[in-house]
Amino acid sequence: MSIPEDSAIWKWSRIALTIVVIAVAAMTFPRWWGPLNEWVAGTVTARRTTLEDGHDHGADDSHAGHDEHDDHGHDHAGHEESESLELSEQARRNIGLTEKYVRPVTLQTFRRSMTVPAIVAERPGRTRIRVATPLTGLITRIHAVQGEAVKPGTLLFDIRLTHEDLVQTQTEFLQALGELDVELREIARLREVSQSGAVPGRLILERQYAKEKLEALLTAQREALRLHGLSDRQVQEVEDSRRLLRELHIVVPEPEKSDNGELQLSTRPIQPVSFVQDAAATDPSGSPPLVMQELLVHRGQAVTAGEDLCVVADYRELYIEGQAFERDAGAIAHAQQQDWPVTAEFESTDGGGTVEGLEIAFLSNEVDADSRTLAFYVNLPNEIIRDRVNNRDQRFISWKYRPGQRLKLHVPVEEWENEIVVPVEAVAHEGAEYYVFQENGDHFDRVAVHVKYRDQTSVVIANDGSLFPGDVIAMRGAHQMQMALKNRAGGAVDPHAGHTH
Repeated sequence: MSIPEDSAIWKWSRIALTIVVIAVAAMTFPRWWGPLNEWVAGTVTARRTTLEDGHDHGADDSHAGHDEHDDHGHDHAGHEESESLELSEQARRNIGLTEKYVRPVTLQTFRRSMTVPAIVAERPGRTRIRVATPLTGLITRIHAVQGEAVKPGTLLFDIRLTHEDLVQTQTEFLQALGELDVELREIARLREVSQSGAVPGRLILERQYAKEKLEALLTAQREALRLHGLSDRQVQEVEDSRRLLRELHIVVPEPEKSDNGELQLSTRPIQPVSFVQDAAATDPSGSPPLVMQELLVHRGQAVTAGEDLCVVADYRELYIEGQAFERDAGAIAHAQQQDWPVTAEFESTDGGGTVEGLEIAFLSNEVDADSRTLAFYVNLPNEIIRDRVNNRDQRFISWKYRPGQRLKLHVPVEEWENEIVVPVEAVAHEGAEYYVFQENGDHFDRVAVHVKYRDQTSVVIANDGSLFPGDVIAMRGAHQMQMALKNRAGGAVDPHAGHTH
């Protein structure tokens, strides 16, 4: 009994059979899909080869008589060679395509940045140190010149003390010491005499009271000397030697360290300011020298207590002061919170180039009312680029970064992970197309890519299969290679230029 093809049973049977076939094909997909692809690719290749061979055979007659030109190297390459370029060793060197700039593509983290104008600035209260005299006196000698490098603890000025209060306090202190010595000797004599009963005990007691009064006076005078700037050691030295301190030495202070409250007087050993050793020798203290930035006095000048003598500068660390718009305050605060490093780009060719990995120190809490900008500060470690000692044993140094230099700060505002990032010189641009050049043996193949983001230094390429991590590409010279391909395709360069056939 036959079933009509238009019956319901027949229709449902065809549907069920189709479902079974689809299910079997889906389950066996890994087994038959690869061979099928290979078969299709082989069939297409064979067909293309047949067509090309037919074209070549058909073209033999039409190109008869052109063998002379063929011998000179005319190339009838296909479409693939129009996307490939072979560079000579000289051409590689001309565009700077060394081994350093031919390397594999890697996935990395990219931070999109905004550019902010900035200037190198001093650290308030740290870079400039004013050296003042604690006492009134007359400058007898200056041991350093303006611009000279000086180490902490070295001698700067000799001052002959003329401070009336200090001289009078020392004099009264020495007088009280002398009177105390007299009282001590008198008490000792009376005690010997009193043993025979010739001197009443009341007289010895009076002398004892007088000694205690002198001791109290000496205690007050010691405190007065400390208020003038003398330390306990120096007060004790005056007491032992019974001589007034006449000369004051001013030395280079130690940056970011408090002193012991002791004046550098004539009896304290000091280090001369001259550098007789090699300037390149390592400083045992581990800290670079300061610079006598400004000299404010001259020899023979009378100075009063608290008057500035000079200004020394510590340029080991500076600030970069960025001026961002008020609307960018949130982005900068976010970058600081995420500890994203900042890149500094100096404008002058000798100013340091590009410095990466800098840290945001702090943001200002006020917006400038006139410019409506927000200041923020970035730490800038400095380094010495020149260090010389002249024939007078005077040392002069030059720092790499100087206050007042103008630059640009690149502050990260967004982070993208696992992106293909290449230098901007690795991508050629023509119309709506962007290209990179991938190394293929002794050739470079032009590969079209999709650019997701581009700035002045970097390009982010989409990881869409046109370029894979591990592919070796040219990291510079893409524009020159693109021009070479265009010239070859357009016939702008004639290989027989200057030859006569």
